[in-house]
Amino acid sequence: MAARRRGWSDPGVTRHICLHGAESTGKSTLAPRLAARLGAPVVPEYGRTYAEANGTEFDEADLLAIFDGHVAATEAALAQRPDWLVSDTDPLMTQAWAIMLLGRRLPAIDRWQGTADLYLVPAMDLPWQEDGTRLFGSEAARRRFMDVAIGELDRRRLRWAWVEGTGDARLDSALAVIQAAGLA
Repeated sequence: MAARRRGWSDPGVTRHICLHGAESTGKSTLAPRLAARLGAPVVPEYGRTYAEANGTEFDEADLLAIFDGHVAATEAALAQRPDWLVSDTDPLMTQAWAIMLLGRRLPAIDRWQGTADLYLVPAMDLPWQEDGTRLFGSEAARRRFMDVAIGELDRRRLRWAWVEGTGDARLDSALAVIQAAGLA
């Protein structure tokens, strides 16, 4: 894991944590719980909001709209200069969707540089739950999606770690990873 050095004790420096990984791994459940413990705002998963409004037949224009939505929401949250920020996914997950759905990367997302300080990847230790916006429910598709998502982090040499368990154990796992990364 590559590490960016920042002055964590400096006032006005936001520590940005992002949840990342395959569908139905508990990211959207963990995000607000983690944010509450850190006293952080949450940037919600823009792709879910977009899918609920527009359906899941995504083409390049849809994925770029999701990318733009993620970026705008994150920039608005960072403009408030919080000590912590928790993102329920970011444009790197949109790039994973592009690879899965279109079979190719989107150059605009490859140029994007607003990555988080640490990515938490919930393990696939929770059962799949269909919710009307998910597409990759088979074990093989889910595993491939997770591999593509992790590949996006590794390609950029970003700091990431697994979180595991259910309920409070998953939250405790996330908090332990943040502590071990030297962010807390």
